[in-house]
Amino acid sequence: MTGANDIADVLIIGAGASGSVAAKYMSARNLRVVILEQGDWVRASDLPGDKPEYELIAYKDWHPNPNVRNAKADYPITVSGTVEQIGMYNGVGGSTILYASCWCRAKPSDFRVRTLDGVADDWPLSYEELEPFYRQVENDFAVSGHPGNPAYPPGYDPPLPAHPISGPGRKLAEGMNSLGWHWWPGYNSIPSRKHGHLEQCVRAGICMFGCPYGAKAAADIAVLPDALNAGAQLITGARVAEITLDGLGRANGARYFKDGKELFQRASLVLVAANGIGTPRLLLLSASSRFPNGLANSSGLVGQRYMTHPFGTAVGVFDEDLGDFVGPAGELIESMQFYETDASRGFVRGSKWHVIPAGPRPLFNVNRFANGEGSKHEPFWGDEFALKMKGSVGRLIEIMTMPDDLPDETNTVTLDGASNDSDGLPGVKVHYVTGENTRRLVAFNLERAQEALKAAGATKVWITSRNNPSWHNLGTAKMGHDPETSVVNGYGRAHDVPNLYIIDGSVFPTATGVNPTATITALAQRAVARICETARDQEAA
Repeated sequence: MTGANDIADVLIIGAGASGSVAAKYMSARNLRVVILEQGDWVRASDLPGDKPEYELIAYKDWHPNPNVRNAKADYPITVSGTVEQIGMYNGVGGSTILYASCWCRAKPSDFRVRTLDGVADDWPLSYEELEPFYRQVENDFAVSGHPGNPAYPPGYDPPLPAHPISGPGRKLAEGMNSLGWHWWPGYNSIPSRKHGHLEQCVRAGICMFGCPYGAKAAADIAVLPDALNAGAQLITGARVAEITLDGLGRANGARYFKDGKELFQRASLVLVAANGIGTPRLLLLSASSRFPNGLANSSGLVGQRYMTHPFGTAVGVFDEDLGDFVGPAGELIESMQFYETDASRGFVRGSKWHVIPAGPRPLFNVNRFANGEGSKHEPFWGDEFALKMKGSVGRLIEIMTMPDDLPDETNTVTLDGASNDSDGLPGVKVHYVTGENTRRLVAFNLERAQEALKAAGATKVWITSRNNPSWHNLGTAKMGHDPETSVVNGYGRAHDVPNLYIIDGSVFPTATGVNPTATITALAQRAVARICETARDQEAA
């Protein structure tokens, strides 16, 4: 093993959304920041969206499922239970390379589910405490949206104007109006005008698989350049095998592999930002005589309580051409009509809806994978299908319902010694079964979504998916006040290791009913602010 002589003030493991935010603000404080990222940079010229074979490339080399993509930076993930596949991206920018860019704050009730509904746990912080950090990261990620949404407390005012609402959004809004249901222009981390390092959105609608035009706030473009310009050092192709400890039980660096060589980076403070699967994997790999069940795992909760937002989608076909392929592909409009608990529905918590550009994909997927309810027995090949496809182009509206997924300690991420990555480290097993509350929640919202589509004038509606994994990997290193029932405190600081912080979605006590990137990055920014405020009190190696 070779070693680095220099000691980093801060070592960050992972160059995704939260790691990039931490690197930006800590390097701005003149701290020596080193980032270890197991993947590499993504070149805009390699992204598929501007190529004729876009969809063929997108569903192989750029597939969100690492088991399909099978890149060198990926590690094997065995799934069981009801999870069909896992989604993430291992590279500079992390999963923001492939995220839809729906930018959604959690709501105040999300932080108080035990108090309000008697389930799961309250978060060890409130919406009001996180709100100033939401505002900061919304500027970092060029969030475009319309101010004054009555579903939120006052002050949710994105830094950029909302994108124009394209045809499907306007059409569904008419249906929602006729039902008296809430809707609001979508929030997207895609700039409606040039902002920082980002170009103005060209509305190509291919955002999910990376933006070749530099107009989507992936962390590698929007945030990380500021960290590097301030002096942060990024080491790519660096697969971390273990977070190491000194004789007093404090983190003192990380052992990692690069180009087949084993290296070591010393550090005074370690921040882990490897997502809700990669983080428990690394903590479990870092087992030692002091922590035989995994680093920072005296509670036994590392890798437990995995949550994934098992969403549902409903689609309607309309007579008129709505231009359903026009971007941005995050969300055209959203609705919080069924977000808060109503005990009469037979479940607790709720779901945010968002309307997304569809294109012919929902009709294709329904017939190809035979999972669409109401259309799966219709022909997939031949003249009849070709005519149906032609008749649907431009005429579809798709509603995605994002359910609050409550934690269950039987849903787990564990090491899998039967499958190794390219450096010989164990992969993981993910076991997840959708809970009964979530199933009822999704079923209710899909019924209401079909009502909204019919109210908007759809000639046919059907459910295209139900209880699908969303690729939001959450909850496997829970935050809380009590070291016996949580892994980290409200700032992400490990109860067991005073100079180790976890700053990704692992720390979520509950999933919330919204896309998580806004909350993940706001929590990371809050953790950084706390670390800097209390620097003199930090225990360091």
